[in-house]
Amino acid sequence: MNNPYASTTASYANPYTVAAQPIEARTAFIRATYGHLAGAIAAFALLETLLMSIPGIGDTVLGLLATSRFSWLLVLGGFMFISHFANQWAMSSTSKNTQYLGLGIYVVAEALIFLPLLLLAQMMAGDNTLIMKAGGVTMLLFLGLTIIAFTTKKDFSFLGGMLKIVGMIALGVIVIAVIFPGDLTLGLWFSVAMVIFAAGTILYNTSNIIHHYNTDQYVAASLGLFASVALLFWYVLRIFMSRD
Repeated sequence: MNNPYASTTASYANPYTVAAQPIEARTAFIRATYGHLAGAIAAFALLETLLMSIPGIGDTVLGLLATSRFSWLLVLGGFMFISHFANQWAMSSTSKNTQYLGLGIYVVAEALIFLPLLLLAQMMAGDNTLIMKAGGVTMLLFLGLTIIAFTTKKDFSFLGGMLKIVGMIALGVIVIAVIFPGDLTLGLWFSVAMVIFAAGTILYNTSNIIHHYNTDQYVAASLGLFASVALLFWYVLRIFMSRD
């Protein structure tokens, strides 16, 4: 799947990158980045809780998506369009308010695109068990990948080109599966492959926090990480749903 849940990160090979700063500045940047990431995840969870508590929301949302097999493509296209601008705003170097606007819009867009999947998971289990399990596994995987990125101190920016190519291939597979559902289905192994892809984006974005961001870009850095975590959560949840 084209990573509509991951941002494209620019390279900043100059003296203003986090890696070139004193330990105090690097520590402050990392704390700000992960603090904003925690806030984005909390806002996402709150939005989903509120949306899923609306009476009749399941029948309404799933009913709309069931009207046409192309409905999901329209939703995905809209999300990608919005996420592009949200990422650009989060990368703004002129206005902190614009950066926060980009992050906020992206979180809302994620909440909306996740809603049908979470509703299906809730219906399958009869409660939020699958969602909670997938969330726990996602956080453990994210923690492990973060430790790897920070302890090895390796620059994973070399993954960028490969991730873009794999993302475009995945998007093509998804589009074909929607247009020709009888000829191609996105089963368990596709989800497993996408979990590996999401893990790669987490290593890539975590590495960029140190090696390719400027010290005032913690909002954009948190958006990139949030996008990767959301992608990982999406496919971990699909795996749980396929095994239920």
